[in-house]
Amino acid sequence: MSYRTPITEADLHAYVDGQLSPARRQEVEEYLAESPEAAAQVKHYRDINQGLHALYDPVLSEPLPPQLSVTPRPRRWPVRVAAALGWVTLGAVLGWALKPAVVPDMESALRAQLVQPAAFAHRVFAVEKLHPVEVTAADEQHLIKWLSRRLDTPIKAPSLTGQGYALVGGRLLPSTDRMAAQFMYQKQNGQRITLYIRRGVWSNATSGFSYLHEDGVGTFYWVDGPLGYALSGDVEQPELLALAHTVYQSLAD
Repeated sequence: MSYRTPITEADLHAYVDGQLSPARRQEVEEYLAESPEAAAQVKHYRDINQGLHALYDPVLSEPLPPQLSVTPRPRRWPVRVAAALGWVTLGAVLGWALKPAVVPDMESALRAQLVQPAAFAHRVFAVEKLHPVEVTAADEQHLIKWLSRRLDTPIKAPSLTGQGYALVGGRLLPSTDRMAAQFMYQKQNGQRITLYIRRGVWSNATSGFSYLHEDGVGTFYWVDGPLGYALSGDVEQPELLALAHTVYQSLAD
């Protein structure tokens, strides 16, 4: 079947999010009926949304951090000013609870500079038997100081022992135009995941979690301030999402 314009990945995302016009939605549904691969991709996107809602919907009921609250003043504000303050406060609450989606330009930069190098580095080093890391976990403090100095920013290796993963160690890696750090973790059964950290053109931006699965490696990635993070592994998506959540919380502490 021919369509007015080709069905793209952006159309599939918009379909999952309910952002298509009725006419375009009908075209996408016809396309999904003809393409089992695209239908599976849509199901995959919906599963991610459900997982994120399960993790972050409870945040909506958390109290607003003090730094985002508006301090009451004794004087009475004009109605328009009070309304404006109300919208600012509402925006702060929603911004705290629901981090913004990655904008297209930022998404392209993240995939090229963060996700693809992180996934490739995982595939290269996760299978290493003798030299999986440059510096082992036995010298963790030295490792962190060294990587922090080379990346020119303080970083740390989050603890994942509660999820059954022990720190193996880490290494310094080149990453397009910057340096990157890779921490490796391993389960008792030998399963490994890696956390990749680097700066990028997204300086001081923030984003929610995004997911990409290519060549047998799944990666959850996000940006927090000047640093981009990518957690990669050949593990089930829900487990990797839970690990990404733990990493994010650990880094925020």
